[in-house]
Amino acid sequence: MRLKDKIAIITGGASGMGASTAKIFAREGAKVVVTDLLADEGAQIVDGICQSGGSARFQKLDVSSETDWERVVATTITTEGRIDILINNAGVSGSHPDKLNTDTWDQQMNINAKGVFLGMRAVIPEMQKTDGGAIVNISSISGFVGQDFVHMGYNAAKGAVRLATKSAAVQFAKDGIRVNSVHPGIMPPMRTSMLSADPEIREQLIAAIPMGREGAIEEVAHANLFLASDEASYITGIEVPVDGGFLAT
Repeated sequence: MRLKDKIAIITGGASGMGASTAKIFAREGAKVVVTDLLADEGAQIVDGICQSGGSARFQKLDVSSETDWERVVATTITTEGRIDILINNAGVSGSHPDKLNTDTWDQQMNINAKGVFLGMRAVIPEMQKTDGGAIVNISSISGFVGQDFVHMGYNAAKGAVRLATKSAAVQFAKDGIRVNSVHPGIMPPMRTSMLSADPEIREQLIAAIPMGREGAIEEVAHANLFLASDEASYITGIEVPVDGGFLAT
């Protein structure tokens, strides 16, 4: 097992890429802490993992809340004794019809950027006590390029995640903490998607992908697995696109 007895916190774990990551991590031997605002859906993911012989528990978490992060980390330390892995996956879609909406800018920054920072801020001191850990921050291809169909706040927030990852990787490498980012391309629409869920827009998006299809959430989860595992022990500060070749064009 690639993550045997590792303690992993996964944000946004009630659905999509987060849920897939939680299931795969548990299958590889990790003790998974599934966090999300959606308590019922998160509990269902945990129940499924446990029924399959894995180890998981659910904690409610608003990633933009320092208090929530402090509670989740404290509870995890009390129950498990340490934190080995953080998957900063929680986020909201950037597809919004009003590209100059100020509330959307603030939401993008609070959840997609600040939420990632608060997660690192919460777990790094605990990882320093145990000589290291692995953090994977979920960014996006939107952190590399400008796009017409998303609010510019989404590009800005995902770009912030990309560079914050590199900064954290450099600053905490001496503590044995590895920090990398994963950049999904066109995936099945998020629960919060607006424009990107439109069939006509999706057809245009997929036409720009060299591999000619959208990605599967499991493909992102397996990238997370590699970066969180000891197989990536000499890898930190890198960007891993999971995008069907989009960024290569």
